[in-house]
Amino acid sequence: MNPYEIPFKTTKKNPLTAEQKAFDTMLSKLKVAIEHINRALKIFRICKETYRGNGEGGLVRVRLVASLYNHRIVF
Repeated sequence: MNPYEIPFKTTKKNPLTAEQKAFDTMLSKLKVAIEHINRALKIFRICKETYRGNGEGGLVRVRLVASLYNHRIVF
């Protein structure tokens, strides 16, 4: 399932089916997991603020923080 998919919307004339509700539930669970990871990475100020350096140093720093986060999860 792609987290960029759009959930189904309900209207007064068009209520959601059971399959559509189940899809929306699965999609919201996936998006919440991704948002928790984003929040954990933004605890490090270097990932939260604008990088003002030259070159790809910002990307290197974000990858470093992501690897620290992954290392924490493994242990």
